[in-house]
Amino acid sequence: MRISLRVAGLATATACAVAGTVLYGVGTAGAGSAQSEHTAEPHNIGSLVTEISQYYGAAKDSAGVWQASSSSAYAKDLARVEAKAKRTIADAARHGGKGKKPAVVFDIDDTLLLSLDYEIKTNYTYNSATWAAYVAQADRPAVFGTPELIDYATEKGVTVFYNSGLKESQRADAVANLKKVGIDVNLDADHIFLKDAANPPAYLSDCATATAWTCTTVQYKSGTRKHIESEGYNIVANFGDQFSDLQGGYADKTFKFPNPTYFVQ
Repeated sequence: MRISLRVAGLATATACAVAGTVLYGVGTAGAGSAQSEHTAEPHNIGSLVTEISQYYGAAKDSAGVWQASSSSAYAKDLARVEAKAKRTIADAARHGGKGKKPAVVFDIDDTLLLSLDYEIKTNYTYNSATWAAYVAQADRPAVFGTPELIDYATEKGVTVFYNSGLKESQRADAVANLKKVGIDVNLDADHIFLKDAANPPAYLSDCATATAWTCTTVQYKSGTRKHIESEGYNIVANFGDQFSDLQGGYADKTFKFPNPTYFVQ
């Protein structure tokens, strides 16, 4: 389940209020005091939105689309993660994949294709209909450095897979968008795994049938990675912008890309 910044902010507020008692302890109330405990005031959501915009170096281009800056803190954080990932990929190429073919797995949304424009224009509030329309435009920019990272893995002989929460019905749009930003490696059904609630694969039978999809993101993504490894691959690196993209095993190393705009459980 995807949770927007504003809903997440409310959850954070509650957590901070609870944590405040632990972090700051019980206060000494004076006579007539209206409050007997110190609490930690949550981060102001208006300030948080401003900080996120500054983190991305967000600015509108000539078409009115919000873009991240290549000199932003966001871009620098990405570059550090991607540099570590390249070392992992190079090492896997030198030493093999535990007797199996080495592979890497990438999430798509905000791991390969940046949805910053959608987040800003919707005030960081997710809606399934507006999100579907946005994906259908197939016009998201690449997350900085990812086309080069995928090409690097391919040049090293490491197989690239994609493991996304996008729907099967969005496959054509996802492929078109990936090609548009210069990602054109293994864009076939054998390498791109999407959610197919109407016809779920047998390897997800514990949580998905043709009549009911109950898989959490972790179950879906880890189950897919397990399937990939069962096909003779060793996943040497798994990439995602959410912790739920990375949890559940079936990857030697995980690489978390920054994304402060929402989280997926």
